[in-house]
Amino acid sequence: MIYWNSFSDFLHMGGYGLYVWGSFGVTALIMIVEPIVVARNRKATISRLKRQLRAESRVTE
Repeated sequence: MIYWNSFSDFLHMGGYGLYVWGSFGVTALIMIVEPIVVARNRKATISRLKRQLRAESRVTE
């Protein structure tokens, strides 16, 4: 078990703080951004498929 003498030592993580907290930050950012990107791509795909369906139905008429 690792014990820290102060909160500053905890944040510093024995010299690896930048790597540790940077990794946490990047992971949190990805976890926030990914669902937003997926939702936007889903909406765009649905609207593109609707346009394609309308265009195909006009051609067959």
